[in-house]
Amino acid sequence: MNILFIGAGKMATALASGLVRNKVFPFDNIAACDISAAARESFSAATGLPCQDNPAALAGAADVIILAVKPQVAEAAAQALPPRKEGVIVISICAGINIRKLRSWFGTGRIVRVMPNTPLMVGKGASCYALGSGADEAAAKIADQILSPLGKVWRVAEDWLDAVTAISGSGPAYMFEFIEALRLAGIKLGLPPDLSLELAIQTMRGAAEMLEQKLGSPEELRIAVTSPGGTTAAALAVLEQADFRQTVLDMTQAARDRSVELGR
Repeated sequence: MNILFIGAGKMATALASGLVRNKVFPFDNIAACDISAAARESFSAATGLPCQDNPAALAGAADVIILAVKPQVAEAAAQALPPRKEGVIVISICAGINIRKLRSWFGTGRIVRVMPNTPLMVGKGASCYALGSGADEAAAKIADQILSPLGKVWRVAEDWLDAVTAISGSGPAYMFEFIEALRLAGIKLGLPPDLSLELAIQTMRGAAEMLEQKLGSPEELRIAVTSPGGTTAAALAVLEQADFRQTVLDMTQAARDRSVELGR
C-alpha cells in the first residue's frame, strides 16, 4: 500500500514518524510532497522519508492520500493533483474542511475526515475521524492503523467534528496557556522560573494521570483536594468569581464556530 502525504508540516511529520517508528507500513511505501523547501528538509530529517516539491510522479501510484495542508490552501492543493488511482482513499486532517467539500475536490466518496491534535507528536494524541459515504470498513481500518500508534482514536459522526476541534484539536493550546499562566504566577510569588514551570507541568501531568486511572471524576477529585476553608478553596473561589466555566464554554464555542466557518 502506497501512502502519499500532501503537505509535510508538523502534523504530517508526526504522523509519518509514527508510521515509521511503529513499522505500520513498509518504509519504501511512504512519501510526501510540499512546496516549501524548509518543510521538505525538516520532514525528511525527522522521518527518513523522501519528500518532493511536486506530487506529479507520486499521486498516480498512491493508494492513500493524506491531505495535511492548511485549510486555506486545501482546495488549491487538491485541485493541483494529477489523475489518481481508482479507489484511492483520501484522509484529510485539515481543520474545518467537511466531507462534502473534499468529495467535490477529489471526485470520490472514499474520504476519511480526521481531527487529530499535536500531542500525537509524542504518542499521546487524541484523534477523531468520520467516514465519507464511499468509505468502507477497510478505509476505517487504515485510518485506525495510521492514528492508533500515536494515541487514542475515536470514530464519530461528522457533525461532531467541529466540537471535537474545539475541545481536543485546539485544546493543547488551552493547556499550554494555563501552564504558562501558572509559571508566571509562580515567578511573581517568588519561585525560580525553571522550578515554577516544572511544578506546573508535573501537576497537570499528575492530575491527568489520576483521571486516566479512573480514581474519580473531575468533580470528585476536585472536591477531594479542596479542604473547606483551605488554600485550594480560596483559589477556586477566585475562579468561580471570574465565571471560569463560562469562559471555557465561550472560548470553545468560538473555536467551534471558526471550524464551521472554515468548512463553508
